[in-house]
Amino acid sequence: MKFLLVAVGHRQPEWVETACREYLKRLPREIAAQVCEVKPEPREGKMREQLLQAEGIRLRQTLKSFSRARLVVLDEKGEDLTTLQLSKRLQHWFLQGENVAFLIGSADGLDAELKAEAEESIRLSSLTLPHGLARVLLCEQLYRAVSLLNGHPYHRE
Repeated sequence: MKFLLVAVGHRQPEWVETACREYLKRLPREIAAQVCEVKPEPREGKMREQLLQAEGIRLRQTLKSFSRARLVVLDEKGEDLTTLQLSKRLQHWFLQGENVAFLIGSADGLDAELKAEAEESIRLSSLTLPHGLARVLLCEQLYRAVSLLNGHPYHRE
């Protein structure tokens, strides 16, 4: 199984990159994971929809290199999952033999058509998170959910 985390944004601070690398390297060898950045669209004189459409094109281009992936968007209106629920969802995807691509949009969100194409929409929190922190949180939760699947105890269960 492979995880691809695609985020619209500029280069993040070193602490974000370090934390993401740390959590992803903790995943078992049979799970490959990587974070890819997609350049945000310049804002000069463009409407929000134009920005999101241009970023959507870039996101689709990046996804082409990642074949047969379940598309999961991170969205403030997405399904609110506990870590245990995410773990069960991952288990289902493992059994289906699916790779998973997670999309994190820009400050303006994600293109509506791209969201409609996604098989799933989840949210990390009801709080507003900086995009770098959202990346770290997603990496940590993927690590924790996979750990649960591998029988590591979860401190709340």
